[in-house]
Amino acid sequence: MNERDKLVKVYTGTEVTVLLLQELLEETGISSTIQNNHKSGVEVGFIGGVLSAIDLFIQMSDFEAAEPVVRDFIAQNQTSINLDS
Repeated sequence: MNERDKLVKVYTGTEVTVLLLQELLEETGISSTIQNNHKSGVEVGFIGGVLSAIDLFIQMSDFEAAEPVVRDFIAQNQTSINLDS
């Protein structure tokens, strides 16, 4: 396998956030792959994985183009907790 064809994980989150980021990447021409161990386990009769630990992978060759999209997505979707209330 060529080094640039290897998959690299760029994000882990809930199914909703992973699907949103996947759509943003697709809009820029970057294909991605989702790994959902929980869903896979349920489909075969086992409970495994965590609902909020769904991984999004891209090819290493797309990493440079994807990095600003992923960084912006993370910055826009971070939540802050106000502990002073």
